[in-house]
Amino acid sequence: MAAFAEGVPCWADVLLSDLAAGRRFYGELFGWTFQEIATDYGTFTRALLGGKDVAGLVPKPDGRMPTVWNIYFAARDAPATAVRIREAGGRVITPPVWIDEFCVMATAADPGGAVFGIWQAGSHAGFARRGTPGSYGWTEVHTRQPRAVDAFYRAVFGYGMTPSVPSSAPPPGASPAPPPGTSPAPPSAEGSPADVVLWTPHGEPPDPRHAIGGRVVMGDEYPAVLPAHFLTYFVVADCDQTLRTVHRLGGRVLKTAEDTPYGRFAVLADNQGAAFAVIDTSTAGRTRGE
Repeated sequence: MAAFAEGVPCWADVLLSDLAAGRRFYGELFGWTFQEIATDYGTFTRALLGGKDVAGLVPKPDGRMPTVWNIYFAARDAPATAVRIREAGGRVITPPVWIDEFCVMATAADPGGAVFGIWQAGSHAGFARRGTPGSYGWTEVHTRQPRAVDAFYRAVFGYGMTPSVPSSAPPPGASPAPPPGTSPAPPSAEGSPADVVLWTPHGEPPDPRHAIGGRVVMGDEYPAVLPAHFLTYFVVADCDQTLRTVHRLGGRVLKTAEDTPYGRFAVLADNQGAAFAVIDTSTAGRTRGE
């Protein structure tokens, strides 16, 4: 499988204290199967859907680390990307390192404090399936520093940025996976940053059709103690049924299901506290009852 283009989300993994509990939760929720992989840096679990890589489950090396989903962006040259991160005002938390022959991996934080990974493909390019039920669908950074963060991602990955279509509901949750033909909203008044901005890779038209992620402003509706963060979305066949399954498996609903122009979505937490979102893209452009 070819490597992803520069700056495109290419992998996601979750840090967990109890991998067995994580396998039970995500296996039933998304239909994943699992394979243990040993590396020089420890063991991790590949999550597979139909035999294709869709995510990773990683044991927390230190119990004080957060239980969280991590998103990784493709880099042709991870050390060079790390240099750009520092120059643009970000912080490299763990420097680039080869993980056996799989990839070169690093962890960083943007100027607003949101943590993300970079991934230079080796034998493992990243997602082998995405955009279908049970696989990755979208990511967005939630931040209180939109100007600094927008400038950062332009400098590091060369993203084009387009204000998103306004939706009937406020964040958290920019509407993922914009469909072809969607018209962007005009910029906010008086030159203030738009509440939601869509990212497009360098060289692609800066429009919703080519969007690969986005930025959401954290307003007063967010708890003051909630730090800047990335939210990772997984595609599901039925959002409401997924919420019922999460509840039965011991997880929590952090934001109840709502309709957007791009599908019905909700924000959830697994049975160990890792937050993620789900989106039923088959309902895009429809309202409940149609």
